[in-house]
Amino acid sequence: MSSLTPEGLQPIILQTLASSPDGKIADTRDLAFNGAALRSTEQQAVVRAVLDSLASKEMVEYKQITTTTYGLTEEGEIIATKGSHEYRVWEVLPVKGAGEPVGVPELTKLIGADIAKVGQQRAFKNKWIAKDGAGFIRAVEAPVDETADQVKEIKEKGDHSRGEAVTKELQKRKLIQPRKYIHYSVSKGAQFSTEVKQLETDLTVEMLQSGAWREASFKQYNFAAAGQPTDGGALHPLLKVREEFRNIFFDMGFTEMPTNRFVESAFWNFDAMFVPQQHPAREMQDTFYVKDPVKALRPDPEYYERVRKVHEEGGYGSIGYRAPFNRDESEKLLLRTHTTAVSTDMLYKLANQEGGFKPAKMYSIDRVFRNETADATHLAEFHQVEGVVADYDITLGNLIAFMQEFFSKTGNHKLRFKPAYNPYTEPSMEVFSWHEGLGKWIEIANSGIFRPEMLEPMGLPKGVRVLGWGMSLERPTMIKYKISDIRTLVGHKTDLDQVKKRPAVRLEKGDD
Repeated sequence: MSSLTPEGLQPIILQTLASSPDGKIADTRDLAFNGAALRSTEQQAVVRAVLDSLASKEMVEYKQITTTTYGLTEEGEIIATKGSHEYRVWEVLPVKGAGEPVGVPELTKLIGADIAKVGQQRAFKNKWIAKDGAGFIRAVEAPVDETADQVKEIKEKGDHSRGEAVTKELQKRKLIQPRKYIHYSVSKGAQFSTEVKQLETDLTVEMLQSGAWREASFKQYNFAAAGQPTDGGALHPLLKVREEFRNIFFDMGFTEMPTNRFVESAFWNFDAMFVPQQHPAREMQDTFYVKDPVKALRPDPEYYERVRKVHEEGGYGSIGYRAPFNRDESEKLLLRTHTTAVSTDMLYKLANQEGGFKPAKMYSIDRVFRNETADATHLAEFHQVEGVVADYDITLGNLIAFMQEFFSKTGNHKLRFKPAYNPYTEPSMEVFSWHEGLGKWIEIANSGIFRPEMLEPMGLPKGVRVLGWGMSLERPTMIKYKISDIRTLVGHKTDLDQVKKRPAVRLEKGDD
């Protein structure tokens, strides 16, 4: 017996329509292939494919029909064979006076706990059984087991003659389950024929020269079709938020720092920032170190010596760390742990530029690397948003005012500031914002005034102070787009379709 194929089914449909008195097929499940009716879902899927092909040539028209029938569950099959729960309870009970009443423990042993529990309740409701002392007896002579009759009828016909009320009750009892079937009604189309012509899609030069176009049938053009959507690129949500932050910085008069060095020396990443060489953040479990090349280029010798001295001996009003300062440690190469390494280099250049120091406002947004275990809120690679302001005699009040202005432009209007500790800033502050969705204060940035031990060895004049602060780019992006797991924002779990669909941001409108 050959399998059903569109090629084999197509002539059957056309011949059936041609021989039908009204030119219709009322139900495609009545079509026969190799003597068997096409009843299954898989067979009707082949029917649909053939109808789509013929309809595109206007040879047929068709409508989809959805029919719901019912089949028995495993429990329903048991009831159809052995009777309902209530009938099986009645069946094992004696007639009054013809035997000892059956108690619950014995009833459970005879027919099972589930059948006894449900059957007992329904048998009482139907008044088939009665209480007699500590047990039960029959209360009627020969009950009609309607439930069993109903499931038998559904098994035979796929539905019940009493309609929806019965099927709903049996579904509620989980004795039957619906089965949906799709089939079709078909009628002749405007171009009906028992032979399928090959439609031409192009009018060629050869057809014009030979005159073959006069006999050819052409496929109709759909001039209303929108066409295939172009699969263009899309900005990642991080880039959308990054661009909005850049515009805010530019609007506040900042210039962008070059941040194209992912690999930094430990000198610029730690030492020049007055981070002690014994600090735990410099350990392997927090920092990615580079094996090759082994050493970084040395900085300006005079500047290096000033940094070494302030670490070991102190200076500029400080006693230093009073710990050995190792050149080999300074020359290690690593993946930068913060973009403040770039800010430090820029401040050094600002102090030693031609014409001397001039006040500046600078920012950067770029990737940094930490030896973190990836989870819903942490990645080993993320973005840092950083800003520094260098000027004479500016204070902590200026820093607070600046951050209030900046964060108001990002939609964060409720801020709190908490004292904190950083090796390279004093005083230092953590910044918290009220999150309406979470209903609590969350940390959004770290900040402070760079220490004299960091600034004065660079050659910056006394009286020059530098305000600095930083935050991640991922956290505000996750808040903006309501993303709960950072691994779905960056990495192999990112939904590329959502990257295309997510809208641009307008942080100044107060999104949190």
